[in-house]
Amino acid sequence: MNFDEFLANFAEQFDDTDPSEIAKDTIFHDLEEWSSLTGMSVIAMAKMMYGKTVTGADIRSCITVEDLFHMIESK
Repeated sequence: MNFDEFLANFAEQFDDTDPSEIAKDTIFHDLEEWSSLTGMSVIAMAKMMYGKTVTGADIRSCITVEDLFHMIESK
């Protein structure tokens, strides 16, 4: 799993947020477009693209996009 690929895939979960606004140190919960639906999309992305099972609690435990990457990578 490569971070740059993950970042691009994560950014694709947002319809109205410019991908350039999302970086490894972005606090993704603070993004205007972040919602429980986006969280579900991230859960689906982790399963479909990386074969990893993550929960809402896993996502809530992360602060930055980099934290999210490492959490999914460790599953």
